Amino acid sequence: MKRSPSLGPTIQSKPPCCPVCDGRRIIKRGLRKNCFRQLQIYFCKDCGKYFMSLPGLKGVKYPPRVIARALCLYNLGHSQEETARRLIAEHRIRVARRTLSDWISGYRSMTTFHRLRTAAVRQFGHGMLKERTLDHQQTYQYKVHLAKLGLTATAVPPDVATKIKNYLLNVFENFSDDLFRDDHPTLNLNHQASQAAPDCNLSANSCQSSQPALRSSKSRFEILPLARTEKQNLANDLAALGLLLARKNRDRHPAVQDFMLANDTSTIACEVPVYLTGEDIAYYKSLGFFVSLPESPKPITGHIDVVQVRNGLVHLLDYKPNARQIDPVNQLVVYALAFASRTRLQPRFGKLSCGLKATSPEAS
Repeated sequence: MKRSPSLGPTIQSKPPCCPVCDGRRIIKRGLRKNCFRQLQIYFCKDCGKYFMSLPGLKGVKYPPRVIARALCLYNLGHSQEETARRLIAEHRIRVARRTLSDWISGYRSMTTFHRLRTAAVRQFGHGMLKERTLDHQQTYQYKVHLAKLGLTATAVPPDVATKIKNYLLNVFENFSDDLFRDDHPTLNLNHQASQAAPDCNLSANSCQSSQPALRSSKSRFEILPLARTEKQNLANDLAALGLLLARKNRDRHPAVQDFMLANDTSTIACEVPVYLTGEDIAYYKSLGFFVSLPESPKPITGHIDVVQVRNGLVHLLDYKPNARQIDPVNQLVVYALAFASRTRLQPRFGKLSCGLKATSPEAS
């Protein structure tokens, strides 16, 4: 199926060009109010035309946030009637079933989970998502899509899928949350060279010091030269749609994560906690990895925004509103090495044998 044209870096921003003449000299020129919201009117100085930048389906009068929320509710297992009732309760807006059906059909090329929805609803009903609040210095909402997690063996080798599934589910039951707090003890592991990869479970008895952990976002180290490539793909478009759910800037991360988790076929988890110990770093160096991170007793901790499984690869995505102005490579390298360590995946020089790929989709 042919995918719809890219929505650009964000739906909420000023349009980059005039839809009539492709001109770039665009200014705001007043507001127009319909029964639900105010719409910004733009004026093109090149062709003298007025226009409105309506996100999503052309001519839609409903707030974009309502459309995005309706897509999430439907793909999380709610019927169209249940979705309409939830929209009334949450937004006080009544949406006809025919309108909901038009939205679902209009965005079908982007919300690819519709291909799996029937089977997922039959097995999990409304309980497709499993979540847990992580109190790691700040609050993180860790979520796993159980229906898609069960299908990872169709996207990557079965042994890799099993290791990923075990780790993601282990976070709900037996996870070292103290490692992510400033007052946690530092790790002192007896790493055995015979292990295929560092262990993913640590007991409280293996911790002995009191130095705080390092944050992956603050880590800076030397790496081999990398070729930077940019492309617009479905992840960018989903991020743009997900931003419609955000009322404030602080809501952007969870809004993008929730939308991708509900609506695509490959996002299996978000806000995944990982950590990289000194023993892990020494292990990778012994394999020939060019990693100039110090072999410190303090672990490097982080939370991966989005974990995807598709095309035989595990993709680690980090949402960066200003990706062009910053360099997220160091953080993504730590994420890739830490995720491989915690899931006990076999690495090799250059890339990881499980097919880990860390990227930073931009949606400002």
